Amino acid sequence: MNFFDFGEVITSDTEFVIFGIPWDYFTSINISNSASAPEKLREVSQHLALTTEQGVKIPDLKVIDLGNINIKNEKIDENLKAIQKYIENIYNQKEDIVLIMIGGDHFCSYPVIKACGNKFKQKSSFGVIIFDAHLDFYQEFDNNIYSHATVSHRIYDLDFITPHNFLIVGTRDIDIPELELAQQEKITYFNAYESIDSIDEYIDRVISFFQKSKIENLYLSIDIDVLDPSIAPATGYAIPGGFSYRDLWDMLKKISQQFNIIGFDIVEVSPNLDLPNNITCNLAAKLITELISFISNK
Repeated sequence: MNFFDFGEVITSDTEFVIFGIPWDYFTSINISNSASAPEKLREVSQHLALTTEQGVKIPDLKVIDLGNINIKNEKIDENLKAIQKYIENIYNQKEDIVLIMIGGDHFCSYPVIKACGNKFKQKSSFGVIIFDAHLDFYQEFDNNIYSHATVSHRIYDLDFITPHNFLIVGTRDIDIPELELAQQEKITYFNAYESIDSIDEYIDRVISFFQKSKIENLYLSIDIDVLDPSIAPATGYAIPGGFSYRDLWDMLKKISQQFNIIGFDIVEVSPNLDLPNNITCNLAAKLITELISFISNK
């Protein structure tokens, strides 16, 4: 089963490639099962309408779905190498293709961003924005440098990431050790409450951050918990005070108009925690197609 019945073969006119990383080995909460999200989002996509909100015909989008990367849950180094090789193979087939990853826990974003950035020649124009309720900036969590709670720090440790091309948006649940580390490293993050007075001004701040650093190309990582759990309950850490769907939709639309989006991901969706009507999974599937259409329209 493919996402929205998209094809499976990269051709000369393919613009987007979807793939899943069914891996949640690094989650810190046992009740979640985000490894099942790639298949569940494919399943719910079969029951959604075939146009975006702005009337774009989804079957006309130049997207393929390559399925899932073969993951061996506890084989960390083996999995990291497999993800790197998988993405290299995609780029070898089409260098300018836009990556779309469905996780898995948030740690899955790290090897994808690493592979994406390593491939990108003009690293000074490359930036990363993370939408998340948490900073995920621990140096270690449970005595492990690899965790969904350390993913932002691992991304920040990459050679091409600096305080000037790395932004975390939507935070509202930050622990003291990671707060101190983020302050020490001068990491910029915009708390969710700052959008109360004006979402438009908030979005302008996000765009201005990257424009001041002369960033032209962005990778977007979307942890589903950036949204308020009243509309996206299927997440391991349901933190109140998140964005509405419409606010995030508007943010993604305007960011896509200003920057060249070279990849994005949706992570931490836990279908086992969803309501019977699949509200979170439907939302995540809709976000993927809406964001594809924003990028495609540009």
